[in-house]
Amino acid sequence: MAVGIAGAVLLASGCTAGGSAGGGTGGGSAPAEESGPLAEFTSQEFTWGACEEGGSQVECAVYEVPMDYGDPDGERIEIAVKRLPASGSDPVGSLLINPGGPGGSGYDYVDHAAYGISEDVRERFDVVGFDPRGVGRSSPLTCLDAEGIDDFLGVEVGDGTGDDAADTAEIVESSQEFVEACETNAPDLMLHMGTANVARDMDMLRALVDDERLTYLGASYGTHIGAQYADQFPERVRALVLDGAVDPSQEQLDMSVEQATGFETALRAFVADCVTGSDCPLGGPGTSVDEGVAALDDFLEGAAERPLANSADDREVNRARAELGVLAALYTESRWPRVREALTAAMEDGDGTSLVLLGDDLYGRTDTEKYENSTAALIAVNCSDSASPRDVEEYATAAEEAGEESPVFGPMLAWSALPCAYWPEEAVAEGGELTAAGADPIMVVGTTRDSATPYAWAEALANQLEPGFLVTRDGDGHTGYRMGDACVDAMVDDYLIDLTVPEDGMACA
Repeated sequence: MAVGIAGAVLLASGCTAGGSAGGGTGGGSAPAEESGPLAEFTSQEFTWGACEEGGSQVECAVYEVPMDYGDPDGERIEIAVKRLPASGSDPVGSLLINPGGPGGSGYDYVDHAAYGISEDVRERFDVVGFDPRGVGRSSPLTCLDAEGIDDFLGVEVGDGTGDDAADTAEIVESSQEFVEACETNAPDLMLHMGTANVARDMDMLRALVDDERLTYLGASYGTHIGAQYADQFPERVRALVLDGAVDPSQEQLDMSVEQATGFETALRAFVADCVTGSDCPLGGPGTSVDEGVAALDDFLEGAAERPLANSADDREVNRARAELGVLAALYTESRWPRVREALTAAMEDGDGTSLVLLGDDLYGRTDTEKYENSTAALIAVNCSDSASPRDVEEYATAAEEAGEESPVFGPMLAWSALPCAYWPEEAVAEGGELTAAGADPIMVVGTTRDSATPYAWAEALANQLEPGFLVTRDGDGHTGYRMGDACVDAMVDDYLIDLTVPEDGMACA
């Protein structure tokens, strides 16, 4: 999940549950449960055809949903879908997938199925991804242009306490301008971006691919989509894997503050690994983790006073942009070498180019003129899914508290929720726990040192969901499935394919 001033929260013994996904992997005929005003949506023409990108193995389609489910005769929006057909001759049905965000593209995620989903699962299921409403190819929500997003992501938060009136005024102005841009460019769509709507869109897709019940793999924010689905449609759940869980009971500001603990844990793991080598810019063998973190904080403070060089473009590499570059590395161990090299160039040569490019990866800046619309979608969904304080002082207090838990990233993460203070109140859901009462068993996967979604969130979601059970990966990085742990991978595969439910609380080392 991406973070920044742009907004936080940017993935055992037992019984076997019965049931199947329903027949067929084609599209077109709707299950009988949909009738009334939505019947014309579930019976709409839905034909798989060639994709513009992704190779010859995949197929693509588009379907329509109401922008406002309270007014199904009103404006419609399009949802873009991509499918990788099952490799086996006797598929169980479809596996719907979402990589997180909010703002992540499930459509593009299908192209990575070869390493993101096991061969056994791909043999038994069509892998189907969609861009959620307002994302990517699905009637995208657009607020600021590329230059505006550059400015938005480059806002400094100072020491995070709110004592510096100039810093606070800039954060407030930037947040207000972002929301005003959404109101100018997408006044209706921004009111209907919440995850409850995305879950209904996904149920429409389940019907259109002819699955009687849903099989789903959601990572990071994708876990919220899955939990919302199960809460709304418990009788239509076959198997849901919710990996790197979000806790739906928390309000947005609280989540931003608690997310700081996850990134602090991940940062310390990165530093601990870095200082074991002689090429670490934060210190060599014998340097403690506390000393390494302090060295990083000193460097970032220096970038706030004297920005780094940038040979990629004319953006100033201040603390905000340097932080985003470091943050990008904490999602997975595979990025650690790259950020170590970027920090070496920045700390030893004053060159922040690589840090800027790492931050661009995180926020979908595909070239100097264009961003993916993930930042707009991220803020719109986060601000729509739960209530947020309307008083700026509460954000200043939260930033100070977050700075105590996570001195490096805490203040920025707390202030990142500020756009929600100005989001239209009529768009905001009540939030709260999701229980999915009556659904078949639902798997929640948590990683102990997950950066973006703290392990405590996985524990909380598994406890909230009446049919939830927890699988624990003891490790680093964001999410657990296909992250190098054969034990977790086997549990997920057995559950998806055969509905095998391991013992609740089963941990994998």
